[in-house]
Amino acid sequence: MKTIGISPHRRNFLRKAVGAAPAVALLAGAGGGLAMAVSKDQPAYKPTFFNATEWATLSALVDRLIPADGEGPGALESGAHEFIDLQMNTPYAYGALWYMQGPFVPSIEQFGYQFHMAPRELYRSALAGVNAAVTQQFGKPFVQLAAAERDAVITQLQKGSLDIGAVPSKIFFNQLLQNTREGYFCDPVHGGNKDMLAWKMVGFPGARADYMDWVEQYGKKYPLPPVSIA
Repeated sequence: MKTIGISPHRRNFLRKAVGAAPAVALLAGAGGGLAMAVSKDQPAYKPTFFNATEWATLSALVDRLIPADGEGPGALESGAHEFIDLQMNTPYAYGALWYMQGPFVPSIEQFGYQFHMAPRELYRSALAGVNAAVTQQFGKPFVQLAAAERDAVITQLQKGSLDIGAVPSKIFFNQLLQNTREGYFCDPVHGGNKDMLAWKMVGFPGARADYMDWVEQYGKKYPLPPVSIA
């Protein structure tokens, strides 16, 4: 979906998303088949914040933001949706890390988070609003839409043209995309990036204590696997 930055060239997009990583992080090519490398022994995740309908909708949304392909895992394989659910029970999701009183000036990004709802309230309201709007438009909830229809809805969210109630759809899209990226690339200790598949895909070494010997070895693959802080 070119309109949301996930296209046939999405691997370049994802590499740019970790542009702050050391140069050595981008040297190792991951190759195909990573999407199939997720451990099959892990028990099914049970959300602690989202109800069943919200969870299904969230999962379907992140799946279209970063879909799986032959080059690497999608958001579902990496556990980005699980990361988001876990974050909903942290001070971040309660808005405890920010000044949450008005006035709010959403047009100025440098001001940081600019919405009267904390993230957990935003998600609860927006997911219900998405399903209500989609049901009115298509006669069925988001999870029952075909891939092309889901993409069309997400494009409307990105453009801010879909009325989902109390949360402006563009604000929800930006929040969802940010948290999906975070869950895709986070250290696995936080619940996303399962088996460090996203790191393997872009060649990120993770939390290794020292890889200075490789910083100036341009064009060479970094030979060691990534390491989690866990």
